[in-house]
Amino acid sequence: QVQVVESGGGLVQAGGSLRLTCAASIRDVTFTTMGWYRQASGNQRELVASITGGGVINYADSVKGRFTISRGNAQNTVVLQMTSLKPEDTAVYYCNANWGLSMSSWGQGTQVTVSS
Repeated sequence: QVQVVESGGGLVQAGGSLRLTCAASIRDVTFTTMGWYRQASGNQRELVASITGGGVINYADSVKGRFTISRGNAQNTVVLQMTSLKPEDTAVYYCNANWGLSMSSWGQGTQVTVSS
């Protein structure tokens, strides 16, 4: 059974920082692309940042220069460091983990709220 668990959300003032961590686990599997998505109230889920197994990184234009995605020290973990947060970054942030040819799983989400 796949487990994808996010942590690190919370409430922060505009201009502040938060660090989100995602840990994915399934027996005998190394995850390939892992990414962070977000969904604000009334909006569709959108990609924030992703990183492939080979280290290729992709960011949404809205977070470039402010957010940094990286692989964690533990296997199958990914970290999203968010700085210079804006109220429009408020959303539920979801971790997505991929493996095999087309297998994918989502975490339960963590709330990030940025106050003005």
